[in-house]
Amino acid sequence: MYKSNSDKDGVTLGTMHREGELYKEISAHGRVFRLYYGYYEENDRYSKFNEPVELYPDFIKNPVYTDEGVPFATAMQDPCQFFKGKRDEDSTCYHCSYYNKCEELLGICTCTGNRKAH
Repeated sequence: MYKSNSDKDGVTLGTMHREGELYKEISAHGRVFRLYYGYYEENDRYSKFNEPVELYPDFIKNPVYTDEGVPFATAMQDPCQFFKGKRDEDSTCYHCSYYNKCEELLGICTCTGNRKAH
């Protein structure tokens, strides 16, 4: 799944992952998310200093909900209008008191204002 990259003296420089490789499968609240390695920005692909990173779903563009209508969120996404906490330019959903972590950077937003009616 990955290979080690070594310099000329055999010192390991880090783990090299390839774009499209499976990073992890996460099951949460009745949904399964398969996370792969890739690039968030197209120009990152062409820099020799950037390796692929774990890609999380974009729940703002493509919302996913639990069976109860609770939306999924990632810890690093921009906070919504219902953000509850001390907001500054670095605030993300992780800093919101409505964010409940599931696993890694995946969570749900428990704010009733974001629930999907069903």
